[in-house]
Amino acid sequence: MYRTLVWKILLGILPPHYESHATVVTFRKEQYQDLLQALQVIRFVQDSTPQVWVYLRMYQLESGTLPRRPSQSLGPEDKMLIAIAEAMEEMIENDVDAYWLVKCFVKQFNNKYGDSLPHLPKSLEHYLNLEDSKLLAHLNMCSAMSKLPYDVWFTHCFAGYLPESSLQRVWDKVISGSCKILVFVAMEILLTFKMKLMAMNKAESITQFLLNIPQENTDAIISKAIDLWHKYVGTPVHSV
Repeated sequence: MYRTLVWKILLGILPPHYESHATVVTFRKEQYQDLLQALQVIRFVQDSTPQVWVYLRMYQLESGTLPRRPSQSLGPEDKMLIAIAEAMEEMIENDVDAYWLVKCFVKQFNNKYGDSLPHLPKSLEHYLNLEDSKLLAHLNMCSAMSKLPYDVWFTHCFAGYLPESSLQRVWDKVISGSCKILVFVAMEILLTFKMKLMAMNKAESITQFLLNIPQENTDAIISKAIDLWHKYVGTPVHSV
């Protein structure tokens, strides 16, 4: 799959030169098997362990954050990885490929965008004011802006929120260098469902609706979000 190949190269899983791919792929498989075996020996994973939890334990082992006990509660980064892994599982059939994509996606996102993440809600407010100040005023009047599902939208990059076809288009932009796309997807969701949101007066109702938006027209939402992204941000040099 062409998209998967591009992601692997952009995330540094494979080198740009095709001649080296076979050697690197073999090396990645061996690393995966070594990690899996180590986790089995220390009994952090068994045959019955869900695959996304296997990815989480591998990531923790490699990054030196493996907890003392498997039952230890998950931190924010762990929850993000689980969300990304569950979505990636739907896109990628090969376990080795899925692990490397999950690992490098999460690592790149945290390293590259970790400092920007807390500012994305303010950025959303800024751009929404430019596009539809009336809607923003209504959301502020209901005290809803501070209660929007930012974790799902921004921290989890819409994983588990959008269907696979739409999510892949958002991740194309994130992987190629722009976390701002997340802001414009969130804004377009608000604009698309403006009439419903304007009819609600409670922040809790608004948040609940936004957590369960209809899935039929998400491709159209993403297309409009990308248009808004081009309008306000432009296209980074390394954009897919």
